[in-house]
Formats: sequence, structure tokens, C-alpha cells
Amino acid sequence: MIVAMDQLSKKEFRYYANFLNQLAKDMTKFYNLKLNKPFKPINKSRGQGYDPVTKADRAFEKFIRSKIQKKFPKHEIIGEEFGRKKSKSDFTWVIDPIDGTRSFVIGNPTWSNLIALNYKGNPVVGLANFPKLNKYYLNISKNNAYVIEGGKKIKLSVNKKVTFKNIKVAGAFHGWLSLKKQSKISKVLKLMQFPCFDALSYAHFCEGKIDIVLQCQNKIWDVHALIPIIYAAGGVATNWKNGEAKHGGSILVSANKTIHKKMLKLLKPAL
Repeated sequence: MIVAMDQLSKKEFRYYANFLNQLAKDMTKFYNLKLNKPFKPINKSRGQGYDPVTKADRAFEKFIRSKIQKKFPKHEIIGEEFGRKKSKSDFTWVIDPIDGTRSFVIGNPTWSNLIALNYKGNPVVGLANFPKLNKYYLNISKNNAYVIEGGKKIKLSVNKKVTFKNIKVAGAFHGWLSLKKQSKISKVLKLMQFPCFDALSYAHFCEGKIDIVLQCQNKIWDVHALIPIIYAAGGVATNWKNGEAKHGGSILVSANKTIHKKMLKLLKPAL
């Protein structure tokens, strides 16, 4: 069997997916035992807006890093809170210890732990773990991803046959898109009729509950874990300029290429 340069063999996929499957359970247990208690958020922006971080963000990342370093000591690691541990390895782990810290701060259960394994610069295995919801999303190959909840494993599949006139759109600009630019994409605003809940919206997309998700200003740790899950569920993911989603920025995911092209066209005036 010939393996593509940026892909893993079936055996490798299974090996890393098994590691992440166990890590999801360990992180939820860690949260319930150590972190599920009152806390005070810290504002990283220091008066220049609001960018919260908590002790839990840092504790989660330390916990995740320790698990990865113990199992894969030669791999590179990039995390939101503690930066980059450099390595010459082809493998890099990208960590967002708490995606949706604002939700975490106010007690909204939609926050998650996002962990991606990159191979030669491409996200190939992703985990989105939701401790408060007691479920997680994981791809086990290039074409297979699942949601695991209450011991049940359900295969993920986007709503591929949806037509543009029937699309369900969730989106958020996070304060990054000016009112002037928003006024240029009024058709998009009218289509955004469903709430956007951090990474959970992408998870719902992979379940076929939402057909399009669009967001502004994503860092790589916001999207790398989600990209392989989205692809494995049959979705399309790019930035708003139709470039690669793995570079972050403003992201668009769609259930099929036809609606993706139409939405890119509608978003163009905002670029």
C-alpha cells in the first residue's frame, strides 16, 4: 500500500486516534476531579478589550502536554498558552486547551478541548472534546469520523444534498468585521439565522444539523483539530478567499462545493 506524502497509513491513523480517544476520557475526568470549581478569569488584553484566560486553560494545557510528551517525546507541540516546543519531527500536536473560554467563564457548556495531530504541516487527526456535555468528536481515518456520547459511537456525515435555498447557517464575527464591511454582505447576515457556539457549531455541522459555519479571526489552534473531522464527515473548508483553512483567519465550512462557492461569492465584498 502506497501512502500519500501528507497522509498516514491505516495502522498509524488507528494508533493516534486510539491515543486521542483515551485522552478525551482522561481530560473529562481531569476536569471533573480538578477543575470543576469556582474561579476568577484573567483578562489577557489588559484594558485593550476582553480576552479572558483562566487557570483551567493553563492546567488543561499542562495536562495535555504531559500526556503527549510521555507518549511521543520527539514530537513538536504548539499550544495557545505555552507556545511552541520545537522539534525536527514530521509530527506536530496543536492544542487549544479551552476553545470558547468566554463560554467557560459564564458557565455555558459549549467550550471544548481541541487537539490536532499534524503530519508534515497538515492536520490529519483531530479531537474536539466537550467535558460538560460528556461527548467528543474524533476522526479515525481520512474518511471516517464519529461522535462518542454515553458509550455510543455515531458516524458523522454532513448534509451533502442540501440546496442553497434550504441552508442552515451559523456564524460569528467576534467583533472583527466592521459594520461597514457587514453592510456589504447583507445577504449573508440574513442567512445567519442559527447561533454559533464555538467549536460545537462545527461539530453540529459534521452531524448534518447545520449546513454552513462561518467565523472570523481563527488562530491555528482554533481550527486544526476541526479540519480533519470536517473532511472525514464530507465537508468543505477554506478561508473566505478560498485558500487553505489550516492557515486560520476567517473560515468558511460548507456541506458541499456548490453552496460553498455561492457563499464565497456573497462574502467577497467583505474582504
